[in-house]
Amino acid sequence: MNNPVVLITGALTGIGRATALAYAQEGARLVVSGRREDAGRALADELRKIGAEVEFIRADVRHEDDVRNLVDATVARFGRLDIAVNNAGTEGTPGPVTEQSAETYAAVFDSNVLGVVLSLKHEMRVMLAQGHGSIVNVSSVAGKKGFPGASIYVASKHAVEGLTKSAALEVAASGIRINAVAPGPIETGMLDRFTGNSAEAKAGFLSTIPAKRAGTVAEVAQTILFLGSDKVPFITGQSFAVDGGAMAQ
Repeated sequence: MNNPVVLITGALTGIGRATALAYAQEGARLVVSGRREDAGRALADELRKIGAEVEFIRADVRHEDDVRNLVDATVARFGRLDIAVNNAGTEGTPGPVTEQSAETYAAVFDSNVLGVVLSLKHEMRVMLAQGHGSIVNVSSVAGKKGFPGASIYVASKHAVEGLTKSAALEVAASGIRINAVAPGPIETGMLDRFTGNSAEAKAGFLSTIPAKRAGTVAEVAQTILFLGSDKVPFITGQSFAVDGGAMAQ
């Protein structure tokens, strides 16, 4: 599809930002979203400078009114919604289960799980009416295995994997595809925080990856573009690891 209408949540940094830039370079019409007004408007200005037709809409995916408005405003602006990338999320506060609380659980699950549920609900509502659409959820290899000290985050990404499969089955015969990307270690602030902001710990962790390096946000973005495109109409309900071979071990 030429000039698809693409909605990206959590678009202001990292994978979301790289995905917005990649779609802009492909000629997509974009709605980028996040919680920080100034950063969102700056990103929209940057995307316009490379020729994109783009709107920034502030939204917090933990709140249904925000998500409903985000999706409806996208359709009002561009007439349809072809591709949605549900990227908004947080890693929360690392630590053993014995140090977690209802508050640390809610901080992660409200963003990573409830946010995806609400986004899927309203994106699917529009796409079902259209009879077409593609959704890509940003999961993690943490949704496929365990990581000590990251139990709440891991549980949230297992939930995203389950949501992706189940929602895809609900609409598989309706012209709508739902898939996920599951990044491994990617060169972002999250990787630095995950390794305790220690260069030595980071190097040690990356030495366990078959590719012997971290991935880049651009590599994840290109996988999202692939899954979102109409070039792969028979792929749905799948989660693609972008992890330098980590999950193959």
